[in-house]
Amino acid sequence: MHSETQKISVKEKIGFSLGDGAANLIFQTMMLLQLSFYTDTFGLTAGAAAALFLIARLWGAVADPIMGAIGDRTKTRWGKFRPWVLWTAVPFGIVGYLAFTTPDFGTSGKLVYAYITYLLLMTVYSANNIPYSALSGVITGDMEQRTSLSSFRFVLVVLATLAIQGFALPMVNHFGQGDSAKGYQITMGIFSAIAVLFFIITFATTKERIKPAPQQKTSLKQDITDLFTNRQWMIMFFVFVFMFIFLAIRNGILLYFFKYYLDVESQRAFLEGLDKGLFGLLGSTGMTAASADIAGNTFSVINILSQIASLLGIALSKPLATKFGKRDAFRTWLIISGIFAALFIIAPPTGILLTCILSILFNFAWGVTMPLPWAMMADVADYGEWKTKRRATGIVFAGVVIGLKVGLAIGGFLAGQLLSLYGYVSNVAQSAGALRGIRLTVSIYPVIALVLCVIALFIYGINRKVEYQMQDELAERRKNYE
Repeated sequence: MHSETQKISVKEKIGFSLGDGAANLIFQTMMLLQLSFYTDTFGLTAGAAAALFLIARLWGAVADPIMGAIGDRTKTRWGKFRPWVLWTAVPFGIVGYLAFTTPDFGTSGKLVYAYITYLLLMTVYSANNIPYSALSGVITGDMEQRTSLSSFRFVLVVLATLAIQGFALPMVNHFGQGDSAKGYQITMGIFSAIAVLFFIITFATTKERIKPAPQQKTSLKQDITDLFTNRQWMIMFFVFVFMFIFLAIRNGILLYFFKYYLDVESQRAFLEGLDKGLFGLLGSTGMTAASADIAGNTFSVINILSQIASLLGIALSKPLATKFGKRDAFRTWLIISGIFAALFIIAPPTGILLTCILSILFNFAWGVTMPLPWAMMADVADYGEWKTKRRATGIVFAGVVIGLKVGLAIGGFLAGQLLSLYGYVSNVAQSAGALRGIRLTVSIYPVIALVLCVIALFIYGINRKVEYQMQDELAERRKNYE
């Protein structure tokens, strides 16, 4: 028999999920638009912006475990992790706004301003996001509720991503009226204000239920020792590295696939068909008005349809995880995702519909996987407590998030190197070799990283049976804490 279920209300699940929606209003803008903002609006050179990103993101990787250790040692009447969501809400909003503000400084002054604001943004992001992620591990010890909580969370992530992709640039143009600096400032002011409100709601609607044993007294050295002797944590660290190498390579090259490989006239015909058919029901979208925008418009439309498909996948994630266990469901749907990603290699330049179908199928399969690794991270924290009778949720989550950042760094580097290796030249018709490189880098090469991810999951030992064994034994043990 399973332990008594710790039912979490829909209100609390939505409240918790708004925290990740808030973070992604800033994070997705950073990922999608900040390089363009720095070079085309703020006035930095591409080289200066690249160096800034490298230094600031390395600092973020250093700040994460520090914040994990601090979170584990925080003691308030609100818990260990919830207070940090509240304390960092306003600083997060202010720094998110300042990072997209263009001061009236000279070149050197702007560079200093960019470093200060971006490093502050990375610092406050770690101070907010590491405790927020760890919060999911202490809201409930029930495995099914934990998966459900993660599913709600990633619905909000997808909706925030859609909001940024669909509205950020139009808002910049609307508010700026030709002055993109003003447009970014007002747009990010609005997103930042919404983020602050969402963080406060997250704090107000959640509760920490899983607590360490009252007599637990562990040093940071002991926490780190426990971490590196936790075999399941080590495996999940590499799962995150390989998974985000895959995402960084594939997502980094996907727009090149649309811009240089897919046939422009075939894309125009595809958009015209949508304009007359599905979108025509709501009036013409004007997507085919300017030939220079064809690839970007096709990319945006297919991406929006694909993100909707990922929401359907997320909805399927919890029942699959409940029936088969998180590990087996995650592993199976990673394999399915990899197959659809690899099949991009067969799409001909005129195969816009095939590309759209493959993209929708890939994102549906990927949607099933999205909540599962984060729920598994909470299981890894349980596993450490189960084995050692000591709990360090914050540093477990921080350690795995470092794997995410290492994967993004390696994947981004590999994507650029592969483009260069195959002879890519910007803004010109590409050679046959460069086109072959783009096709391989959007399909076969990133899937190699996904294969390594799946192999790691065959070694991962927390299956459905172990999940419930841990849940029951830890629940019984925690009764003695009360």
